[in-house]
Amino acid sequence: MKRLHVHVAVDDLAASIKFYSTMFAAEPTVTKGDYAKWMLDDPRVNFAISARGAAAGLNHLGVQVENADELAEMNARLQKLDAEVVEEMGTACCYAKSDKYWATDPTGIAWETYHTLDSIPVFGGPSAGGCCVPEPAVEKAACCTPVQSAAGGCC
Repeated sequence: MKRLHVHVAVDDLAASIKFYSTMFAAEPTVTKGDYAKWMLDDPRVNFAISARGAAAGLNHLGVQVENADELAEMNARLQKLDAEVVEEMGTACCYAKSDKYWATDPTGIAWETYHTLDSIPVFGGPSAGGCCVPEPAVEKAACCTPVQSAAGGCC
């Protein structure tokens, strides 16, 4: 069974852990000095946050699969897209060793399809730097998230 993956870059990890723990009514299943992850069953999602210097907001989305056969199936789907697919086998990222494929949607959002092989004690390998997400092939579109105004409305 597949699980939706959402990764959000945050400015204040402690405040974000408190916020999401309250929202999900659950503590993170993984907590590091710069990272936290919730493996939720309701909704079925792998939700991760990190404070590693990336701009705050959506970092990437993904589909976590449970085995190599599901990963091969997802790769076959990605190969049908009109987009570049980046393969990373045995890569170290987000305190895990994984096989994965990356694609960027038409608006510039990175999508990761991956199978976790093992947990590791570091965020990523020497090449991971502050981010595991490949550079987007498409320039990101402007954001249109509602913002609370002084008058009490949004936008």
